[in-house]
Amino acid sequence: MRVGIGQINPCVGEIDANASSIIRMIEEGKTEGCDLLVFPELAIPGYIPLDILWRPGFVRSCEEAIERIRLATGGIAVVVGSVSSAPKRGSANRFDLSSLSDGGGIDLFNVAYLIEDRTIVGEAAKMHLPAYDVYNEKRYFTPGPGTGVEEVGRTKIGINICEDLLVDGGPSEVQASLGAEWIVNVSASPFYRGKPVIRLRMAAERARENGVGVVYVNLVGGQDEVVFDGGSFIVDPEGRLLFQAPRFEEGLYVADLQSLRPMEGADEDETAQVRRAIVLGIRDYFRKNRFASAIVGLSGGIDSALAAALAAEAIGAGNVTGVFMESEFSSPESRDDAREVARRLGIGYLEIPIERMHREFRAALPGRAEGLVDENLQPRIRATLLMGLANSKNALVLSAGNKSEIAIGYNTLYGDTVGALAPIADLYKEDVYRLAESLGERIPERVLTKPPSAELREGQRDEDDLPPYSVLDPLLRSLIERNGSREELVANGFEERLVDDVIARYRRSEYQRRQLPPGIKVTPKAFGIGRIVPLTDRYRD
Repeated sequence: MRVGIGQINPCVGEIDANASSIIRMIEEGKTEGCDLLVFPELAIPGYIPLDILWRPGFVRSCEEAIERIRLATGGIAVVVGSVSSAPKRGSANRFDLSSLSDGGGIDLFNVAYLIEDRTIVGEAAKMHLPAYDVYNEKRYFTPGPGTGVEEVGRTKIGINICEDLLVDGGPSEVQASLGAEWIVNVSASPFYRGKPVIRLRMAAERARENGVGVVYVNLVGGQDEVVFDGGSFIVDPEGRLLFQAPRFEEGLYVADLQSLRPMEGADEDETAQVRRAIVLGIRDYFRKNRFASAIVGLSGGIDSALAAALAAEAIGAGNVTGVFMESEFSSPESRDDAREVARRLGIGYLEIPIERMHREFRAALPGRAEGLVDENLQPRIRATLLMGLANSKNALVLSAGNKSEIAIGYNTLYGDTVGALAPIADLYKEDVYRLAESLGERIPERVLTKPPSAELREGQRDEDDLPPYSVLDPLLRSLIERNGSREELVANGFEERLVDDVIARYRRSEYQRRQLPPGIKVTPKAFGIGRIVPLTDRYRD
């Protein structure tokens, strides 16, 4: 059987356009001689529509899109993911939509249809609905009853959806017992560091356990805070990799199941994967929201340099403007470094001094504006200027905060946190350095080597206010990603006073994180939709 993998990049809610992309790829698949063409989970509405699933007409639009796709399947079998309110098996004509009520009050299913020669011959409704991290499918969908085995040509396949393959007790075992030769799994699995390896390992385990091959088809593209990396693959009944589609790239990838032989997986280091994920996340955030240009406040430091470099790669250097806003505490070296970053990246560049504005703000405040009050005035003045420029250019401001700073509140709310998107918000400071170093000459050497500083007071350095990042970042990883308790952190060798200080800062800054722009998820636990904690929290462990 000749299988096509339709690794597409849909836009949530753009149902007609998504269906048109699928139909174009079906025609391409026919030209390539595909017997079966497989598209990812929720390929028609995009993953995941969240509460717009309950909007009047949304499910009906998905049903109508399936009807368009059904009519395009003459001479080919297609598996495609969508949302449904009722089973459609055996439909060879237009759907009867008369019983479908718009809005709430109906059971919705996360489904994959098998359509062959203009007839829906099978459907699978997702059984295991995830409700952890970025997933909240139980809020929207009803668990399906599972599915049996279908025949495409002379090949028996079992269709299931994402989590159904990965969990113990999923439908693959039953499908294998019913004679399935291949499991076809349609998925929308977001990227984070290490996830591609985990995904492949789990699919290989299921293949070996059940003695069947697996065709795993994943979504690609950015959707708000998450990025789907594609990387669809095929493994044989022994769990050996037979085929690997490119990561982070949309396209039709064709494989003849009978001629495949075991292969080595793509050898790409995790830093390169993280860069590609963030670049795709930025690109799709701008493209899908119909913005073309970005404004980045360049400080001469590494965070803003990296944010600008990733933006330039994502949307084109000509669409990015860096702005250096000098204060009385800005060093000449920082100004020179900001200029050099802009020159090397080929982005637009502006300089706007803020010293006079800073004096006027200080004078306007009653009493003496000193210490943190005075320091925070400066990033808030800069934020006002950046937003003004963005409004004038119909652009979006990118925030350059990193995860280490965000975790302990080492930033200024309504200041350097301002923006529509925070591309490096899920990178710890040491990750920022690694990624910046991987960009080579795009980042000046001095930006990589000078001590980090906010330059909000004379002689300020980050490590005057913070532990060394080589100590802070591992502690934060344990606290955030492994949910480590105080006792566990101390037992793991972190100094007790440091643990208490970091935990206190971490908890105290929750209200700030709630107001930050979305960041692009690249770690197992990012701040954002996958982490839900109360603002008011007096629990102490």
